[in-house]
Amino acid sequence: MKPWDDPRIIRGMKVNLETRRQRLASGDRALGWKVGFGAPAMLKQLATSGPLVGFLTENARRPSGAELSFAGWTKPVAEPEIAVHIGQDVAAGADHKTAQAAIAGISPVFEIVDLQTPPQDPEAILGGNIYQRHVVLDQVRPQRLGSSSNALLCRIMRRGVEAARTSDSQANTGQWADIVRHVADVLAAFGERLRAGEIIITGSVVAPLIIEPDENELEFALDLVGSVSVRFSH
Repeated sequence: MKPWDDPRIIRGMKVNLETRRQRLASGDRALGWKVGFGAPAMLKQLATSGPLVGFLTENARRPSGAELSFAGWTKPVAEPEIAVHIGQDVAAGADHKTAQAAIAGISPVFEIVDLQTPPQDPEAILGGNIYQRHVVLDQVRPQRLGSSSNALLCRIMRRGVEAARTSDSQANTGQWADIVRHVADVLAAFGERLRAGEIIITGSVVAPLIIEPDENELEFALDLVGSVSVRFSH
């Protein structure tokens, strides 16, 4: 079953995209899209056939080095991710070559989510925009041009020391071009379009990081590209 044929996803996406329309109508600006729960274990747990797709807006974006308050949050989680910057519109049914060519560049980002409830129901997850709260990204221009992942080393610094690393930035998420194709297909099924100038954050490159009460800063270094950091107040 395609994701857009799943009644749970149909209902969830209607709520998700209506929330997005309301935010844009109130003066917020579109930033792009996010994918979540695309790992094989989560696909099996949720009985879905592809990653869930949510939205990003400018009001949720914070610059690198920003301090976030978690007052009132349930379970803050940080996900070091690669943002792919879309350089041209991508229609439904695009092939791999077209999707690859649409990636104008990449940047490191942190997505910050609040895991308020256990991820059990795709409809509820989508209705809450996949727990999205903030995306930490310095600028909407890519920090490195092109779609190559060669020689990238992802390093996550926690409490001043390296806590995780991977030399395969797509091992945990799937191929960026495949994610671009998936997002384009899902959006088209619900009357939207993946557009030039938007970004897609492609999923956590390592296991998501539960932010602990005594923790006050994280850094994600994407060697040969750049880095991004975020600070916390609890």
